[in-house]
Amino acid sequence: MSKLTGWWKNRSSAEKVELYTRWSCHLFVLLEILSFGLLPVAVEAPEQPMVALALFLLVCAHAVLCGFVYSRAMDWVVGRRERPVRLSVTVATVTAVFVVTVLVLRRYGVLSDPAVAPQLIAGAAGFGSGALVMCLPSVRQMRYVGPAYSGGTGLVVLALGLSAAEALGYVVGMLISTLFFSIACGFTNWLLKTVWELDRSREAQSRLAVAEERLRFGRDLHDVMGRNLAVIALKSELAVQLARRERPEAVDQMIEVQRIAQESQREVRDVVRGYREADLSVELEGARGVLSAAGMDCRVDVRAGRSLPAEVQSALGWVVREATTNVLRHGDAQNCLIRLTAPQAGAVTLVVENDGAPECPAGPPGSGLAGLRERLAALDGTLQAGLVAGGRFRLCAEIPNAHVQGLEVRA
Repeated sequence: MSKLTGWWKNRSSAEKVELYTRWSCHLFVLLEILSFGLLPVAVEAPEQPMVALALFLLVCAHAVLCGFVYSRAMDWVVGRRERPVRLSVTVATVTAVFVVTVLVLRRYGVLSDPAVAPQLIAGAAGFGSGALVMCLPSVRQMRYVGPAYSGGTGLVVLALGLSAAEALGYVVGMLISTLFFSIACGFTNWLLKTVWELDRSREAQSRLAVAEERLRFGRDLHDVMGRNLAVIALKSELAVQLARRERPEAVDQMIEVQRIAQESQREVRDVVRGYREADLSVELEGARGVLSAAGMDCRVDVRAGRSLPAEVQSALGWVVREATTNVLRHGDAQNCLIRLTAPQAGAVTLVVENDGAPECPAGPPGSGLAGLRERLAALDGTLQAGLVAGGRFRLCAEIPNAHVQGLEVRA
């Protein structure tokens, strides 16, 4: 069953919206053929089978062309292709030719039923205007499609010698049809573009967060090492000059260089230790902020009846950090729950649970969970991770109470 549904569940929200939109537009092809292509077959076939067949084939060709234009236009909207200018001109021309052809058949009495022509024209103009609108870059251009088709049709009707009342009927009918499809397809373009822009913004936000952390670490390391390395270089150069002159002060300078180097080692260890140690409260608030900024509903539930030792907070903080990274990188989560339970007596438990987890994660398993298990093993803790009921992914870290109390006593 997972193989049958994985093609849908493993897609991102933007890909799901795009797939749904594509299939909806492709259904327009079938809808145009069934709604308007079969009309001349049902009405005109008994008396004029060749005319009915020709109109049916024309409607089918127009529907297929519109479906092809829908697909290329959506590729352009999401940024995969250039704007299909030639196709837009083609669909506009074919639609106009189809409308004129049906009007000529109506004028010279080839169509036996007078109700066939208005329906064919309204259907072709509606679907054609929708396809044309999807190829236009701005609303200002889109709003002229419907009036242009309806006004042009009215002029053609008058030029063929039909009555003004009939021309007005064609204009009103086409205006309603083209405006409906123009609005629907224009909204489809806007929705598809917005969804993909939000998806790209989410990815960019994650990359910026990583880049900001790298800059922070680089800045701290530079602040610590920059001055000390400059002093070491100057004192080493001074020691070299003194040694060449056989001055005893060179030994003092090298002793000072040794002291500064040892101090630099200690400061670098402090920086790395501060980077590697995770504060639990900071990580919980950071997870809430990052996941909320990514558009998820993140709820943090802390039920702590006691304070936790630094070692336990650091280990659980790393669990929160790794779990937050996995939620952002894998699946398509909409909500996430982080629950910390630290009763007066009993094990400390941290649970991170989210929806939208893929049933078959892509790629080889990472080393993040293995690293967490190693950190927790030093505290006799355990880590469990996997899918649970409802297609949710749950990560549960537990540290036994005896070890926590032991740490607390030693502290």
